[in-house]
Amino acid sequence: MAEIIWKPTPEMIAQTNIKRFMDKQGIKTYQELIKRSTDDIEWFWREALLDCGVEWYQPYDKLLDMSRGMAWAKWFIGGKINIVHNCLDRHIRDGHGSDPCLLWEGDDKSTRRFTYAEMNALVCKIANALRADGIGKGDFVGIFMPMVAEIVAVYLACLKVGAIAIPVFSGFGAMALATRLADAGAKALFTADGGVRRGKPVAIKQEADRAVADVPTVKRVVVYRRTGQDVPMKEGRDVYFDDWIAGKPESAATEVMEAEDMCMLIYTSGTTGKPKGTVHVHGGVIAQVAKEVGYACDVKPEDVFFWPTDIGWMMGPWEFIGCMFYRTPFLVYEGTPNYPEPDRLWNVVESHRVTEFGISPTAIRLMKAQPDEMVEKHDFARLRLLASSGEPWDPESYMWFFDKVGGKRCPIINISGGTELMGCLLQPYPIHPLKPCTLQGPALAMDIDVFDEDGKSIKGGIGHLVCKKPGPSMTKSFLNDDTRYIETYFSRWPEVWYHGDWALVDQDGFWFLHGRSDDTIKIAGKRTGPAEIESAVNEHPAVQESAAIGAPDELKGESVVAFAVLKPGHEPSEKLRQELSDLVVERLGKTLKPEKILFVKALPKTRSAKIVRGAIKRKYLGKDPGDLASIENPEAIEEIAKAQ
Repeated sequence: MAEIIWKPTPEMIAQTNIKRFMDKQGIKTYQELIKRSTDDIEWFWREALLDCGVEWYQPYDKLLDMSRGMAWAKWFIGGKINIVHNCLDRHIRDGHGSDPCLLWEGDDKSTRRFTYAEMNALVCKIANALRADGIGKGDFVGIFMPMVAEIVAVYLACLKVGAIAIPVFSGFGAMALATRLADAGAKALFTADGGVRRGKPVAIKQEADRAVADVPTVKRVVVYRRTGQDVPMKEGRDVYFDDWIAGKPESAATEVMEAEDMCMLIYTSGTTGKPKGTVHVHGGVIAQVAKEVGYACDVKPEDVFFWPTDIGWMMGPWEFIGCMFYRTPFLVYEGTPNYPEPDRLWNVVESHRVTEFGISPTAIRLMKAQPDEMVEKHDFARLRLLASSGEPWDPESYMWFFDKVGGKRCPIINISGGTELMGCLLQPYPIHPLKPCTLQGPALAMDIDVFDEDGKSIKGGIGHLVCKKPGPSMTKSFLNDDTRYIETYFSRWPEVWYHGDWALVDQDGFWFLHGRSDDTIKIAGKRTGPAEIESAVNEHPAVQESAAIGAPDELKGESVVAFAVLKPGHEPSEKLRQELSDLVVERLGKTLKPEKILFVKALPKTRSAKIVRGAIKRKYLGKDPGDLASIENPEAIEEIAKAQ
């Protein structure tokens, strides 16, 4: 059983936001806090929103309506609210206009800073331009832009006028963008002339044009000048961002919205079929994000928060909303972790004096492949908390992050949820000890359990992660597809959210994830997640990262095939292949011995750094790899078929 690696001091606990809440409620321990919040979710949400300081135009009459069942739960009935009021308007009203709001660093190392007054002025100008174009409450607006500072203002302006933002990763192709815009019937699209990645311009407007050609509902395309390259502009439809907002007033009314009014549509790709449009609302999003960023990440106005992400992943809006709610300056980063220098990411953390730093396990594996001196030469004295999300950790990478970046003094707030939740099911809090790779336990007021195949709660074994009560930010359905929504989350067990992750609770009550259930490998009747096998392979000093899949086997049902990416200075060899196989056997037993270990230069990943094991498996088996729109490096898919 893993040992405790981090414990908070009494002084640390006393200064946390969550301890403030516990003291108000007379709660003494973490265990009591979790139990009370999940036993009585209405009590928790009522008191937590008061403690966090969520402001309503009109208070809600009823906190939760479950009359149609968990799948159709409604929250904060009768309440009127707007996310933008809570993240921007009230700070201006309360005299915080000169406070720092947003920091930005570009691919070329240029930097910019926005105060709350500057951000508010820009948001209002965009809001007035939207209204001048007839775009307002209930209209869908696509955002297909690189990670420039203005993307935050565009996103907030959409919500300010009551429009519904559709954030889309700017690396997508035209077909992926068109599918999303057409599904929603979008009226407008924000895009850019291009982007910058690793010092080179990247085409964006051309893909936007191809997409919009198939979406006749889009009547306005606003083009931000990022690279200065010449791009075609369609008269009457296209306008440059600066020209469009020129002369618009720097003040604008914020639309008063119902708590259940839509604010955002985030698409998540399925393995087959069209992407799923997850539906999020003003009241639910502000409640969940304020809880998570405030209590788990413990942000305060004097902090600097940095989580390298994209607006097309839920962590982008989650970061914007959460940090601005608490007046915590946050960093928007356009670049990649290792360009132009291999330690670029560490330079960014140090130079911006970051106090809370979140990242994906895959990105840490990339940085860990460098010599330790690349991270050790940087001063991270300001860091007080680390965070992660996206996929299960392997112990070696987790401990490297904890030791080398956190100096063994910063907790890793390892959270897990999803686009469809706009929040987390599992989440540590900085008042409780941690073991390597743990997610600690259920997020506050999220009634989480681990089920066996028969729907019975289990401890000490790997089972299905489920949620037995609703959370305010759970998607209200999939846009235009209620049937698929019910089939995805509520068809396995009545009135239980089936999340599709394998989870385990150890004897000490610490929770761990073991990969997606659709990535499950079943060998001779034994089920395992790829994370266990990958962790063993990744222990070898020559391996940077790996992916494991199950391939059909006449005798055992499935056998393990592992794909390994080697660190610089190491070459594929039969000797190395045997060493990796032996390592898996040593750690996990002969049953899980890989049938094949293949070497590749890179693994296909999404922009949010998730390894797409489903696509890897389908490509390896000679099948259509499925929807590749979210994959950042599609050329890596072709490598799978050629791997040796």
